[in-house]
Amino acid sequence: MAARAYWQGQIRLALVSIPVEIYSASKSGAKIRFNQIHEPSGKRIKYEKTVPGVGPVDRDDIIKGYEISKGEYVLLEDEEIEAVKIESRKTLELVQFVEACEIDPLYFEKPYYVAPKDELAEEAFVVLREALRKSKKVALGQLSLRGSEKLVAIKPCGKGLLLETLRYADEVRKGQAFFDDIDEAKPKKELLDLATTLIEEKSAPFDASEFEDRYVDALKKLIDKKAKSKTKKAIVVDVDEPDGGDGGNVIDLMAALKKSVGEKKSSSGKSGSKRKKSA
Repeated sequence: MAARAYWQGQIRLALVSIPVEIYSASKSGAKIRFNQIHEPSGKRIKYEKTVPGVGPVDRDDIIKGYEISKGEYVLLEDEEIEAVKIESRKTLELVQFVEACEIDPLYFEKPYYVAPKDELAEEAFVVLREALRKSKKVALGQLSLRGSEKLVAIKPCGKGLLLETLRYADEVRKGQAFFDDIDEAKPKKELLDLATTLIEEKSAPFDASEFEDRYVDALKKLIDKKAKSKTKKAIVVDVDEPDGGDGGNVIDLMAALKKSVGEKKSSSGKSGSKRKKSA
């Protein structure tokens, strides 16, 4: 089945408009989802929408409301909210171009693929893509998605474009407050050299397929064991921990680094093996 476009509209650069379609570039992984169960009966718990003093209410009687003071709401129909029109609902105007390195990774949220809507849009689309590639710039604009206007960044991605939603400044916490107590003294040269050597030894091209979710795997094992045992007792499933995973403090940093640098790569680094990520 062909993927459904997440958004359809046009990218506008000055007087040039390019009809495009945007598709989500991410998908849900193999997550374990739980339901809440009433233990005595073993049945799933259901939730009813209720009003204090009224009881259960019909779904058709529910509308959206914005609280302007304690217990006082401005009520809005879906049609009224839908009628709020801003240009970015159907047009993504590119208003600024910046170096990619200027955008702190803290601001990035979610990736989307951008493709031309049809053959007529392809020529202008390719020109924009190659102009971004040649200038080594990232385009910025604002786009209305699912009830909110998002700041977005666009850059070349193979034959297409990659759009990434960005957080606004007021959505990002400044990290310096958390780092105030860290000593500003520089590390000893020998320690720094050892740590740098260790990084170089463990450096390799990034391949996301080399990592798996260990937590999901462990939960699957637990569910499988419990389903077969038909017991209500807790079952513990061991999860392989990496060496040194006890969380203890390293007392002799120099000795630990020297030992680490001298070790051979673990079996997880061999061809065909997979590293697993923690939850």
